Amino acid sequence: MSQNDHKYTNALAKESSPYLLQHAHNPVNWMPWGEEALALAKKENKPLLISIGYAACHWCHVMEHESFEDTTVANVMNEKFICIKIDREERPDIDQIYMDACQLIQQSGGWPLNAFTLPDGRPFYAGTYYPKENWVSLLNQLSDYYQEKTDDAELRATQITAGINSMESIVPVKKEDSFYGDLDEKIWRNWKTTVDYRWGGRGQSPKFPMPVGWEYLLQYNHYNKEEDALRAVTTTLDKMAFGGIYDQIGGGFSRYSVDAKWKAPHFEKMLYDNGQLVSLYANAYKVTKNPEYKRIVEETVEFLERELMHEAGGFYSSLDADSEGEEGKFYVWTYNGFIETLTKAGIKNPALLTEYYNLEKNGNWEGHNILWLKNHSKTEFVKDNDLNLAEWNKEIALAHKALLKKRSERIRPGTDDKILVSWNALMIKGLCDAYQAFGDEKFLNLAKNNVAFIQNNLQIDSALNRNYKYTNGSGKASITGFLDDYALFTEALVSLYQVTMEENYLLEAKKLALYTFDNFYDSKSGMFFYTPSNGEKLIARKLEITDNVIPASNSVMAKNLLVLGDYFELTKWKQTAKQMLHNTSENLVSHGPYYSNWAQLMNLQTKPVYEVAIVGDNYESILAEMQKNYLPNALYLGGKTEGKLPLLEFKLQKGQTTIYVCSNGVCKQPVRTVAEALKIME
Repeated sequence: MSQNDHKYTNALAKESSPYLLQHAHNPVNWMPWGEEALALAKKENKPLLISIGYAACHWCHVMEHESFEDTTVANVMNEKFICIKIDREERPDIDQIYMDACQLIQQSGGWPLNAFTLPDGRPFYAGTYYPKENWVSLLNQLSDYYQEKTDDAELRATQITAGINSMESIVPVKKEDSFYGDLDEKIWRNWKTTVDYRWGGRGQSPKFPMPVGWEYLLQYNHYNKEEDALRAVTTTLDKMAFGGIYDQIGGGFSRYSVDAKWKAPHFEKMLYDNGQLVSLYANAYKVTKNPEYKRIVEETVEFLERELMHEAGGFYSSLDADSEGEEGKFYVWTYNGFIETLTKAGIKNPALLTEYYNLEKNGNWEGHNILWLKNHSKTEFVKDNDLNLAEWNKEIALAHKALLKKRSERIRPGTDDKILVSWNALMIKGLCDAYQAFGDEKFLNLAKNNVAFIQNNLQIDSALNRNYKYTNGSGKASITGFLDDYALFTEALVSLYQVTMEENYLLEAKKLALYTFDNFYDSKSGMFFYTPSNGEKLIARKLEITDNVIPASNSVMAKNLLVLGDYFELTKWKQTAKQMLHNTSENLVSHGPYYSNWAQLMNLQTKPVYEVAIVGDNYESILAEMQKNYLPNALYLGGKTEGKLPLLEFKLQKGQTTIYVCSNGVCKQPVRTVAEALKIME
């Protein structure tokens, strides 16, 4: 369909973001963020209405259908405001500013996010989703307020902007190393009171996977042999794998569950969740050797290849929650439709599979059925029904093939096909962790191809762009990279070095870290700004400190500096990482789950870190054997030659492959076997 076939076309039609393009034919006169929109607001003396969302957002779609597609509502918006649409995934810097405003005003937030600002962008009001009648009423009230009480609006905007600038502000603090002595235990004591040991996760509902938190508890168990911490992780991973949040026939995880049992997902699938969960399940497999975790990783990667990967190697951002205007319609089943599909595929006992996946004749969710394993694992079901596990696995595989084929005939949810550096970096790390755990060359090749895609399309020298979008056969990058792009891609490069020993990846990581220091570092706070010094000047320049569904860019950058400082013997970088930890340490106990990547950094600073150098012709097989163990405090280096790293100097012994276990650059006597190396590390 051409632009001329639409009744309405606004300025968003020239954008590349799938989310913005979804609104390109609303009757609202949407404009993209930029000087043109702000200048028009000043010229016409109208407030800005800044509406922020993302392509896979269900409630964003609801508000669009109810309000933004309605000409009566659009007329009010167009008459009284200059209306701007923003894709929060492309511009998280702007999103964070107005989300902070919403938190200050409403004590809550979410998407769609709707902020009302002065023409210069300073907000005087913000909220989230509004039903149509409430929205029209709010539009009229706020327009009148701006026009009739200009001084009040100016004062309120000044106060809110000051509040935004003070949120997550950091003052450098000094700490003695002894301060961290029992902090790990205190964090765990607070955390364990919030764990749901029956269904996994934290608290009640909704439940988000929050992979970085469970990764910390996996590490806590490693260091402290705390069975309850491991049980918190495995219960969560088991129940998520059993639940509707996991796509039982297609693989991959939805963004969160609306209930406490992980049954009913919010059906959107995000790359960032799945990349991190591949890491988490792979690492948990190293600890438990649970074959179901291996299956989850393999199926999730298959889903990502099938539905979120461009042929050139980059991964798309997300799949929508909705199709045909209904949330979850693509994924759910009627009881009879499920039986019919399996019967046609030659399944011997379809009724047993309805029992296995807890289907009900009238539906188990809003009149339809979500496939999930309510009260049993696969092994328990096999035992209770006197089945043969191998035969049952074959039956499930056959059923999944038939159901997936049938489902593929439905109208698919929309794909947000922009490619983001930061989210792809999480995927690269996940693939590297999966390669460590399982040794499947496919995972390594996908990671390498993804890195090559970013370097070829999104990197110029040491500068990164954030986004890439294919349109009409060609690609385009249009937004300058933010701290999470640099920090997470640096981490991904280090991960890829550790599984390949190809030194160019590590040297590239060092180069990116130097660029990040030059363009993002704030000497006043000792932290890194989210936006670069040469980036667009907004009403606030923010620091991202708190770990959430994605670890905070500052916590990732601090770990990078510690690790790269170790590899390259850069004392300043290691001291910077230590100061960054000091600056956030007061929150580690009281807000543990939201500082869990910082807590991982604390362990790397307070527990022994082992540099494991493997040098010689046989390094690959020894490295692979070594990395099948869960060793979160090990940094791997080496190769067939000594390379350029200081710690590898004089390590090569002619005619043999040796393992050096070092700590702080001091190495034990070399050994020849993994068992001997592990014994030293114990």
